[in-house]
Amino acid sequence: MKHMKTFYPKDLSTVEVQNLLQGAVTPRPIAFASTVDKAGNVNLSPFSFFNMFSANPPILIFSPSRRVRDKTVKHTLENVLEVPEVVIHIVGYDRVEQMSLASTEYPKGVNEFVKAGLTPVKSDLISPPRVKEAAVALECKVNEVKALGTEGGAGNLVICEVVAMHISESILDEKGAIDPHKLSPVARLGGSWYSKITPDSLFQIPKPLTNLGIGVDQIPDEIKNSPILSGNNLGRLGNVMVLPTVEEISEFSNSEEIREMRVRFKNDPDSWVDHLHLRAKEELEKGNVETAWKFLLQKQ
Repeated sequence: MKHMKTFYPKDLSTVEVQNLLQGAVTPRPIAFASTVDKAGNVNLSPFSFFNMFSANPPILIFSPSRRVRDKTVKHTLENVLEVPEVVIHIVGYDRVEQMSLASTEYPKGVNEFVKAGLTPVKSDLISPPRVKEAAVALECKVNEVKALGTEGGAGNLVICEVVAMHISESILDEKGAIDPHKLSPVARLGGSWYSKITPDSLFQIPKPLTNLGIGVDQIPDEIKNSPILSGNNLGRLGNVMVLPTVEEISEFSNSEEIREMRVRFKNDPDSWVDHLHLRAKEELEKGNVETAWKFLLQKQ
């Protein structure tokens, strides 16, 4: 069993709490937010305390926290309190350095579009401009700003309702859905670390939205306690609705591979089980769940 070190926020400084949480709660999507103040001055800044929270109504929330060092607030927060509108952009890897540059704490009134070398484009329904180079730009009305405290590090939840979505056709697949390979979004980790989407970092798993899976608790103990099968393997096995029938298992028993295994491990039951579990693992990692179950349910 892994040894766990326990921390209590009340015993730590705000910086220590923030560093641990930002290192643990990852990867975080980044809201690249453009806003204006009542005088029309534009601000553009990234925030990694951000996510989607509703589709109907379409709600995004990001949080410009108070600065830890002096409790002051960001220009973005001041702007949305004056003009409750914001364009939230999704940052692609090709613009991450410009996004980072825009996070510089320039004096109020300095236009980060200019500093970061990005092009402002007039929005359709709101005052703040959007970034021309962004593949995704979401025009939002700010429904509410909820302050979480007044001390340094306290968040301010900016609850935004999306009123227009601008999405580049270059990132859409043939079905009109956003292709993560083409969007290539970046995400925030702890410290100075970021992450990006690469072909080998993407994978799909069947979602148990309509299936009523049997659950890991219904997997026989000798399989559930296997030193070969991982937690991911067990999760995939538990996502089936029914196990192979006796007839299907019997038919599989007569396959050439199983017959050869029986001969090979005739006097070695432990190796027989291990080999079945190894073969099941291989099939699971190829997505062949039914075949994996047929291996696991073989009797010597």
